[in-house]
Amino acid sequence: MFTSEKNDFNGVYAATICPFTPDGRVDEGALAEHIDEVSSRDGIVGLLVNGHAGENFMLNSREKLRVLEVADEVCGKRSILVNGINAENSYEARQDTAQAREAGADIALIFPPFSWALSHTTEMAVRHHVIANDAAQMPLMLYQAGVNAGAMAYSHATLEALVRLHHVVGIKEGSWETSAYEGNRALVKRIAPRVAVMASGDEHLFSCFALGSEGSLVSLAIVIPDIIVDLERAVREGDLPRARAMNARIYPLAKAIYGASPGGYANARLKTCLKLLGRLKNDAVRSPIPALPKSEIAMLEQAMKAAGL
Repeated sequence: MFTSEKNDFNGVYAATICPFTPDGRVDEGALAEHIDEVSSRDGIVGLLVNGHAGENFMLNSREKLRVLEVADEVCGKRSILVNGINAENSYEARQDTAQAREAGADIALIFPPFSWALSHTTEMAVRHHVIANDAAQMPLMLYQAGVNAGAMAYSHATLEALVRLHHVVGIKEGSWETSAYEGNRALVKRIAPRVAVMASGDEHLFSCFALGSEGSLVSLAIVIPDIIVDLERAVREGDLPRARAMNARIYPLAKAIYGASPGGYANARLKTCLKLLGRLKNDAVRSPIPALPKSEIAMLEQAMKAAGL
């Protein structure tokens, strides 16, 4: 847990992966090395652990808790730790959030249940977040899902109700569309200007940073942390040529990982990139996600060359 009294959670966060052993167990040694390497990079203020990139949908509650414990042991005193809470049941979310606070989390990022892709109401969304934080009473981040994620993407009415909640300090804004990001940001800054709106669509960071952002929580920051940080700084400093140069390196890799079909390979692609860079020995993922075919690996190699890696 971050020991500073500072209550400013703005900045660039890296969304970490969860390494597995060949037989599918969480590889705690590789996880500790990964967390230490990423959190040590200049400009990375914190980590998002147990996010989608961390395969939270593949881990049981005990495994997710252990991932957070390892992160706290490795960098909890120097990094802000955001822990993803992904549960279909509000009371399971409450248990996970309370345990996360005890294990060192500074912020809980509440993901909308996957079942909400079919439908949900504003009342359901508010109740889920209130119950999830009922015991922990800790800072919360919202997750704004992509425009293609069905009803998981909050409407303006739902987003307005959620940002009014007392403990909400930020939003991982992953609309994955610049116009949607702009509309959501304008709404939040009008209703609750204290809430940080953090651009998190890897393919659109440049345009979203230019529109305004208090930071970012992205998985690309584990692969190219220095480039992501430099892009954010260049935009903040008004250095448009430098920002364009960084974006030219980011975009091909973002498209290869997240924009290529099938989208379900994204986590496997992230791990393979780290393996190609020598930062991860085993790029195993859990079933039903398969190992990447050679054509996918070749595509990633080309994208990494375009990024100057």
